Amino acid sequence: MSDFLKDHPFAVEAFFKSSVVLTYALPKEKLQPLIPECLELDTFGDTWAFIAVAMVQTTELRPKGFPKFMGNDFFLIGYRVFVRYRAKDGKRLRGLYILRSQTDRKKMQVFGNLFTHYNYTTTDIRQSTQGSVFEIASAGSALQVRFEKGDEQIPLPAGSPFADWKEARRFAGPLPFTFTYNRAKKEVLIIEGVRENWTPKPVLVTHQSIGFLKELGLNGDAILANAFIITDIPYLWKKGRKELWKP
Repeated sequence: MSDFLKDHPFAVEAFFKSSVVLTYALPKEKLQPLIPECLELDTFGDTWAFIAVAMVQTTELRPKGFPKFMGNDFFLIGYRVFVRYRAKDGKRLRGLYILRSQTDRKKMQVFGNLFTHYNYTTTDIRQSTQGSVFEIASAGSALQVRFEKGDEQIPLPAGSPFADWKEARRFAGPLPFTFTYNRAKKEVLIIEGVRENWTPKPVLVTHQSIGFLKELGLNGDAILANAFIITDIPYLWKKGRKELWKP
C-alpha cells in the first residue's frame, strides 16, 4: 500500500504565487552519476548538462477537485536535473529528475513523502525585500539568493553557455514531465505537469550561494546559466503512470 501511495495515485492542483528558478550548467560527466540508468541527460551542445534550483511559493495545494480552502500553502526548494526519457511508445520526453526537495512546513514533508518519491525534508526559509532587491535564504540549508526583476535587456550570467535569453529559456524549469525510478523493479514513474500562461521572465542575480551544490561536490564546476521568475500560475500534476524500462 505504501508503494502505491508514493506513486502519485491521484491528480494534484496548486497555485504558484511565484517560482524563481536558477539553472546551473556543468560538464555532462559531472551530472551523469546522479541520474538512473533509464534516463539520459538533456544536454546543450552535447557538452553541458543542467541542474535547476527552484524556489517556489505555493498555495492551495490539494487533490484535484477538492475545494481551495482544503489546500495547503508552503514554500518549496527543489533540486532537479534536466533529463530525457524514451517512453515505450517511442516518444522522447523532456523532464526533470528529483535529487532533493525542501519545504518550510513539517506537514508538507509528511504528506509529500507519503504521496511522492520527492525526498522532502524541512528547513528554515526566509524571504525579504529591500527596495528592488529580493532575497531568499535558508540558514539550515546554507542557501542565499539575491536578485532583481528584469527583462530581456539584462545580461545573461557571466560564463553562461547560452547566446541569448531565448536560447536560455529552453532550460527554464519546470519541464512538462518529472521522473522517478524503481531500480529493483525497473519501473519508471512518469508525472506530467500542466500549466497555463507560462512566460518565464529573466531576473538579475546579484548573489547566489547554494549549499546543496557544495554537498554534491559540484560548486567549483557549476556555472549559473540562467535565472527566471514566473508569478500567479495555476498548476496541475496528473496522476502518475508507470511503465517498465528495458535497456
